[in-house]
Amino acid sequence: MCSDQGALIRTKAVRVSLLPEAVPGEAFAEASRFRAELYECLTVRGDELFELVDAVLCAPGAVHSAVELTLLPEHRRGHGAMYDGLNQGGIDTGRLRSLLAGLPLPRFPDGRLVLAVDVSPWLRSDAPCSPERLFCHVYGRAKTASQFIPGWPYSFVAVLEMGATSWTQVLDAVRLGPADDATAVTAAQLRDVVERLIAAGQWQPGEPDIVIVTDAGYDVTRLAWVLQDLPVELVGRVRGDRVMRLPKPPRIYDPKGGRPPKHGPEFRFARPETWPEPAVTTRTATANYGKAVTQAWDRVHPRLTHRAAWLDHEGELPLIEGTLVRLEVEHLSKGRAAPAVWLWSSKTGATDADVDRAWQAFLRRFDLEHTFRLFKQTLGWTKPQLREPEAADRWTWLIIAAYTQLRLARPLTQDLRHPWEKPAAPNRITPARVRRTFRNLRQHMPCPARAPKPYRPGPGRPPGTKNRHRAPRYDVGKTVRRKKTLIALQWLKS
Repeated sequence: MCSDQGALIRTKAVRVSLLPEAVPGEAFAEASRFRAELYECLTVRGDELFELVDAVLCAPGAVHSAVELTLLPEHRRGHGAMYDGLNQGGIDTGRLRSLLAGLPLPRFPDGRLVLAVDVSPWLRSDAPCSPERLFCHVYGRAKTASQFIPGWPYSFVAVLEMGATSWTQVLDAVRLGPADDATAVTAAQLRDVVERLIAAGQWQPGEPDIVIVTDAGYDVTRLAWVLQDLPVELVGRVRGDRVMRLPKPPRIYDPKGGRPPKHGPEFRFARPETWPEPAVTTRTATANYGKAVTQAWDRVHPRLTHRAAWLDHEGELPLIEGTLVRLEVEHLSKGRAAPAVWLWSSKTGATDADVDRAWQAFLRRFDLEHTFRLFKQTLGWTKPQLREPEAADRWTWLIIAAYTQLRLARPLTQDLRHPWEKPAAPNRITPARVRRTFRNLRQHMPCPARAPKPYRPGPGRPPGTKNRHRAPRYDVGKTVRRKKTLIALQWLKS
């Protein structure tokens, strides 16, 4: 068992005693089991990596640098061990992914799992010696002030939770490389996550399909086609200037002959005169947005061509039908005007309940943005100035393990608030407030990390000598082009 090696956080806060007897046994056992199995996933420099996770959780404030974590009493090793753990450590990510999939996961009222996938960049604009960087899209302060900054983009998959909360459960993280196709990597990542959930018993035959929510940056129809053999329903936002096709009309005998049409009339999002009568119309009263009105059209599909992701598709292109949903609310927060939002679901024949569930699940997707902000601003995900992308991957998984422990400790924590903060209900405690009390809770949990051994540091570089091995520089951006694209470029040049 871990002993308390330091004083408690010395801040002017309303303190609540946390006794082992007052801790719910089931939640405490689940959190303790996760810590023990997390240690087994750390294959190389496991003691250092485990203590680094505890230091992230027990830091009195936001994490500003990784080396400052070595000054905490929870981190019993020196700063050299920290650098060695991040650069040379080993994490069995496959086992850790399976461990995350087997945890108790939040579900929607009907018992289904709702997943969200999104990309968050680790910006590294001042690191020319770091390989595998891409140009990451970053929003500026103004509406038209978008920028492209070099960095490492990471694709996260998380389970969403219903209710007035911003908690999520991150299940997977994959770094996108210069040679990766974003759609192909996302499809493979989602397939692996769903298969792990099925293997862990989170989904059984006969249960509702797993809903996967995406934003407008994803090709939701392509993902629906690739993942059609899995029990999933894709729900994604589409841009307001898109043009799709309605189902083909019934075939009528034409004495002139000819091939029957494959697509129906055009459905232009920006032209209401092209909209037929909706198959489903719902009206729902919301607490934050006023009345929400949805219109849904069945079997709406895009007209595919042999471009982009379908460039290498052999044979006739498929017909991917789904439900098109138009969501319109009275106002946004602070009374601002709300533009209409277009959603596309891979489910056909949707009912009123299916349409309402689709747009409500999409609104829960923004909880993942709060998770990214906690990762970056509080847990210090993008603070270490690491050179190698493999070290960044290790640090990313450590942050995910730390956040998972906060979620497991959520039912064990009582409110520890500052005097100027309002009291929070037990089910409304934020991750930051749970983190404040984790140091008090940690002393009652098992600590499998072994005590450090005394050692003598190496001599290092002789004084007065310079490092003559210049670090290589790497270009930023994509490095692979498709074969057909290269042929087209050669034809244009000729």
